[in-house]
Amino acid sequence: MNTTKYIAVIYLSALVTLTGCKDQKPANEAEKGYCISQELKKDIKLAKAEMLPIEESITLTGEVESNSDKTVPFVSLVDGVVTDTYFSLGDYVKKGQVLASVKSTAVNEMQDDTQTLQAQLAVAKRKLASVEAMYKDDIASQKDLQEARAEVTILQSNISKTQKNMQLYSAGGSTLQIKAPADGYVVSKNISKGMPVTAGGDQLFTISNLDKVWVMANVYATNMRHVYVDQPVMVKTLAYPDDSFAGKINNISQVFNENERVLKAKIIMDNHGMKLRPGMSADVVLPVNAQNKRALAIPAKALLFDNNQSYVVVYKKDCELEIRPVTEVASNSQYIYVEGHLKQGENVIASNGLLIYQNLKNQLNTSKK
Repeated sequence: MNTTKYIAVIYLSALVTLTGCKDQKPANEAEKGYCISQELKKDIKLAKAEMLPIEESITLTGEVESNSDKTVPFVSLVDGVVTDTYFSLGDYVKKGQVLASVKSTAVNEMQDDTQTLQAQLAVAKRKLASVEAMYKDDIASQKDLQEARAEVTILQSNISKTQKNMQLYSAGGSTLQIKAPADGYVVSKNISKGMPVTAGGDQLFTISNLDKVWVMANVYATNMRHVYVDQPVMVKTLAYPDDSFAGKINNISQVFNENERVLKAKIIMDNHGMKLRPGMSADVVLPVNAQNKRALAIPAKALLFDNNQSYVVVYKKDCELEIRPVTEVASNSQYIYVEGHLKQGENVIASNGLLIYQNLKNQLNTSKK
């Protein structure tokens, strides 16, 4: 009987020991916690919570346009038919580069016009010399002298204009070569082989220097009070969603556009890398409503929303991460301002945060069971 009791006591002791070890294992695993894998860590971005003045912002729609101060539209100076073109829309061309050939008899006409003007100029100069001599002798009036000088000036101007026009063409029989009037990109093209052209007709092409471009922002009446000249802005485009282009408002129109019912705000932008192209849509972000308050600022992607509550994932080490609840105070295009269980200088996960949040949450729920 005593032997049987002794065996029972040993069995119970062993059972308790085994049960204790079984219960202890999950507890140790829970204490170990969730760790970020080295593969996932490559795609993670960290951001430091900064105490910054609160600034909110508004976003205006806009469009990129070529700088009209450095844009040259080309209109044919002759009648003829296009025999060849040597450029495409978007090409970069140099001043004097041959862009098209036109069959026309206009060169002879321009040369005749130049000779006629030069003959008229020679007569006008002789007349001016005569009037100047008579003016010194008080025979001619000051009005006569001014008219003689004006006639010479006008003829010289017309000859210069004709010569500059002829410089845009190189004649070879009845074929003319149209040359680029300036360096720049071809931003419009309305010329093709076999097409008839007329002197002073429609624009055949437009060349623009795109080192600087204009962004024209649409300002609705509700936003007028927030927009002013020299206001700093950030321009964003769909083509480069991760890039922001800094600029400032250079001019605001004083009259509403009849069709769109908006004022136009012009922003002159340096176009480094040619990332801003005419016709491209853009968002123009303006800081407004600056407050005399400060709050912790974090990137928008660092904020997570779950079950009517905002959270951030605080990173300390790969195996030391925490979920913290926060409250959103304000926001703009760069930051979300928060208050709550977050301290200045702490690092938050600013990419792939949702995946890490779910893993931490699942691990926490498992450890509670």
